[in-house]
Amino acid sequence: MKSEISIDINADVGEGLGNEAHLLPLLSSCNIACGGHAGDEVTMRHVIMLAKKHHVKVGAHPSFPDKLNFGRVNLNISDAELYTSIIDQISALKNIAEAEGVTLNHIKPHGALYNLSAKDEKTARVVIEVIKSIDSSIQLYAPFNSVIANLAKQENIAVTSEAFADRNYNDDLSLVSRTNSNAILHEKEAVLSHVLNMLKNQKVTSISGMKVPIKATTICVHGDTKNAIEILKYMSSNLKQNGIQIQ
Repeated sequence: MKSEISIDINADVGEGLGNEAHLLPLLSSCNIACGGHAGDEVTMRHVIMLAKKHHVKVGAHPSFPDKLNFGRVNLNISDAELYTSIIDQISALKNIAEAEGVTLNHIKPHGALYNLSAKDEKTARVVIEVIKSIDSSIQLYAPFNSVIANLAKQENIAVTSEAFADRNYNDDLSLVSRTNSNAILHEKEAVLSHVLNMLKNQKVTSISGMKVPIKATTICVHGDTKNAIEILKYMSSNLKQNGIQIQ
């Protein structure tokens, strides 16, 4: 019987962990660090070639230019500085991808930039202006019903709604801060239950117990989660058993 639900599975890669050869075969899309919080020309090319080998869609993963904090802290820079940094990061990846015959599929901001642009229109607008200047046909991976997702739709940029397999949510659909002990789901069974609830019921249970509406067409497993490979294998196998097709 044909599956009624299909889902993309993505991960952030090229961030210095060196586990991409194991991760990429388990993904349908990947977000490659492009120099802001991690990554350089060598790592970008390496991951692009792996993605090409395994038929994985390639996306840019720009960040605040802050390798010291791995892009996980809001950086106090001007909009012009942020614009220049993001466009440089994405262009670097896009140029390498095109040289290898790979098309850039999407853009997904990283860390603090992802979280801030989800709620702050000024920051979101910087990211959107960068996409418009590079190629408006490139998709944006963003949280469901976020400020940046809604702004992108107004600018006719395709949005892929993203949810996180291995992260807990607050009542407002923001992610629980990594400074909290309950920010990350480590048990593969808990991750699967979390994902199935989001895909089949379009609800996520927040840390307060609230059932919050959510929609997702791509699911992210963080590549730097300690047991990311185990989670991906278990999740992929069980999603198929639950009639959910991985696209």
